[in-house]
Amino acid sequence: MTKNATNTLLMIRPVRFAMNAETAVDNFYQKQDARAKGANQKAQIEFDRFVDKLTGIGVETYVIQDVAEPHTPDSIFPNNWISMHADSRVLLYPMKAQNRRLERLENIH
Repeated sequence: MTKNATNTLLMIRPVRFAMNAETAVDNFYQKQDARAKGANQKAQIEFDRFVDKLTGIGVETYVIQDVAEPHTPDSIFPNNWISMHADSRVLLYPMKAQNRRLERLENIH
C-alpha cells in the first residue's frame, strides 16, 4: 500500500458561512447557537490566518473565493463533493441536501 501526502491544498474562503438549516435536521454536529452571530466574519478571519500559516511553511494553497448566491452555508467543505488523486483523477460525489448540491463550482473541476 502506498501512502498519499500532498503539499497542495484547495480551500474555499467563506462568504456566508452559517449553520445549514437544511442539513441540521439529521446532522448531530450542527446545533442552533445563539453565539453564531458574526460567525461568517470570524470564519473569514480564521481562514485568512490559517492560509497565511500554511503558505508560511511552504504549503501551496489554492484559495477559491466563494460566492454569496446561491446561499451555500457549508461550501467551505469541498472535500465532501470532490477528491483529487495522484494519478490526476478528479472524482465528484453526490450530495444529499439540495443546497449542498449547489456548492459545486465549475471553475474547480
